[in-house]
Amino acid sequence: MLSKLSQRLFQGSSRYLAGAASRGQQTASSSGHLSSEEVFSREDKYGAHNYHPLPVALKKGEGVFVWDVEGKRYFDFLSAYSAVNQGHCHPKIVRAMQEQAEILPLTSRAFYNNVLGEYEEYTTKLFGYDKLLPMNTGVEGGETACKLARKWAYKVKGVPKNQAKIIFAANNFWGRTLAAVSSSTDPDSYEGFGPFMPGFEIIPYNDLKALEAAVQDPNVCAFMVEPIQGEAGVVVPDNGYLRGVRDICTKNNVLWIADEIQTGLARTGKRLAIDHEGVRSDLLILGKALSGGLYPVSAVLADDEVMLTIRPGEHGSTYGGNPLGCKVAMAALQVLEEEKLAENAQKMGEVLRAELNKLDKGIVTTVRGKGLLNAIVIHESTEFDAWKVCMRLRDNGLLAKPTHGDIIRFAPPLVITQEQVMECCDIIKKTIMSFQ
Repeated sequence: MLSKLSQRLFQGSSRYLAGAASRGQQTASSSGHLSSEEVFSREDKYGAHNYHPLPVALKKGEGVFVWDVEGKRYFDFLSAYSAVNQGHCHPKIVRAMQEQAEILPLTSRAFYNNVLGEYEEYTTKLFGYDKLLPMNTGVEGGETACKLARKWAYKVKGVPKNQAKIIFAANNFWGRTLAAVSSSTDPDSYEGFGPFMPGFEIIPYNDLKALEAAVQDPNVCAFMVEPIQGEAGVVVPDNGYLRGVRDICTKNNVLWIADEIQTGLARTGKRLAIDHEGVRSDLLILGKALSGGLYPVSAVLADDEVMLTIRPGEHGSTYGGNPLGCKVAMAALQVLEEEKLAENAQKMGEVLRAELNKLDKGIVTTVRGKGLLNAIVIHESTEFDAWKVCMRLRDNGLLAKPTHGDIIRFAPPLVITQEQVMECCDIIKKTIMSFQ
């Protein structure tokens, strides 16, 4: 069964696309390029219907801005789910990609290449771990961390064969592979895809007592958690939660896996979200902004005791660690450091939340977040909901996307200036006021 939200979005999308299809053949621009409606119609006809995009057809991006096929400019307040923290088409990252693409993009891991080691050294020293295992997508990073934790369980902790357990927090999201949906509590993610991965258990988020109870099982090898739950609606845990996670895992010989794919890389005002409490996880998963949005790059970092449990042939990827991805990732990390984007995210986030808290409380019931990972909760009524708000934000020149029915994430590129933040707040205020 589809959730209430999915049914509403599907019905709205079907109506919109039906109109686009009927009009699309007559709406090509004078330049001969596809119109937005033709873009919608073509994707609907030839593509799988596994996404429900906001109806805007983008063709160009630069910094905090994107442009649609008709040339209208928008503020990007999603940043490709925090993959473009450095801004769209950052020149340093683009240049690194262009230069390496002309030399050697891919070797596979059948051979050494002269870039992978440089990337591994740079990144491990930056984050303070012994080793890095390179992959491509964020969900591959999550899968890798789970495999490492299980292998460590059998080789180091002494868990009986095939009995290792990994604990996850309710309302987590780390992808849509079978392993990822096996840990999900969202019916839209898991319904119709069983049977599910054994050895996964779920506890409430932001609940140290539940974690303490769960890890009493000697077969538990790891706890995987987002420092701030992004897809769930930017759910920020209580102060001290991450410190408590670290203490409980250490005391019970359980690995802590920090899923920093969305919260890491300066997004929350620190290099990593766990840095807000001065703690260090046993395994660290990075992705998204690790390439600045130019290329799929992810990584798992850990110390030798964990990382060296996996031997040749037991895990890998044809593209993981390719020279092109490595060069892009180094440039992306350097931009974060050189341009002090964590510091800017901290400052601009405070400005943004201060302005958002001035919004009509009858429409915006909650404002929450850290740095430039923020969300507002919309009071749903017969006249408006989060989807309608996002549609009107689009009309007013700002792109955001709802999640879980009543929540809108606001996560612009970290290069945004205070002047731009205030301009965006004016757009948001104007939009909210239009529903009064």
